[in-house]
Amino acid sequence: MAPTDRLRKRSLGPFSVAPVGLGAMRLAGPNVFGPPASRGDAIALLRDAVSEGVDHIDTAFYYGPSVVNELIREALHPYPPDLVLVSKVGARRGRRGEIFADDEPSRLRSGIEDNLRTLGVDSVPVVNLRLMRLTPPDTFFDDQLQAMIGAHEDGLIGAVGLSNVTLDHLRHAMKYVEVACVQNEYHPAARGSQSVLEECRQQGIAFVPFAPLGFGSSLLLANPIVARVAARFGCTGAQVCLAWALEMAPNVLLIPGTSSKRHLQLNVAASRIRLDADALLELSQI
Repeated sequence: MAPTDRLRKRSLGPFSVAPVGLGAMRLAGPNVFGPPASRGDAIALLRDAVSEGVDHIDTAFYYGPSVVNELIREALHPYPPDLVLVSKVGARRGRRGEIFADDEPSRLRSGIEDNLRTLGVDSVPVVNLRLMRLTPPDTFFDDQLQAMIGAHEDGLIGAVGLSNVTLDHLRHAMKYVEVACVQNEYHPAARGSQSVLEECRQQGIAFVPFAPLGFGSSLLLANPIVARVAARFGCTGAQVCLAWALEMAPNVLLIPGTSSKRHLQLNVAASRIRLDADALLELSQI
């Protein structure tokens, strides 16, 4: 893939966005619960992201809950015309920060309305149905899809996405709705969604890895292979992992999270790093 190809905007359903966006989850307090230590710093980070060319921000009402959406609204509303906000429904937080399934079809509609209210919009560009129940496609999944399709037909969301799904879920959903994107875990040490990525590539669906640097990213970034490749290319381990993901397929979009302006700049710059075939092979063997 030529360097210019990696810098070119990529499709996200009916939208086009830069290869590297921002996952806003980390703007909430510890464990994605409660307010940040500094509201001013969080708002500044969001504004810095837009000034750095970020035009794709991933969020959810249950980040906080409501905290991150409210930060985005305070920092960026009225939103730039090219900014694509992507949210998700299917979960909720308990009073102590626990996370629970909130995925009954009627609750999905309520979750979308919560996003509309806290983001201050009439329609969210993309909303992902996040699966909390690891069961094969069934009538419950069909009812969930119908709730998402209904919200789309009513103009509450611009496009429907999926998150945490199997290949069977994706193929089943495509029978009923045009899928804008799939968010699954994917990084050099977590390749379980490779078949989902391939299906998305073939169908022209954006594949958006969540946790592109892993959960507890120090484990992935401390891997000696990552460190060796980073030293060879004169960049950070995080940049190596992000550049690897962008090289995996032309439909990959990244949403690394950060609360640091410096890390934000490094993440965006990862789209300009060209890894050679040897580096890609090494990283793919982690």
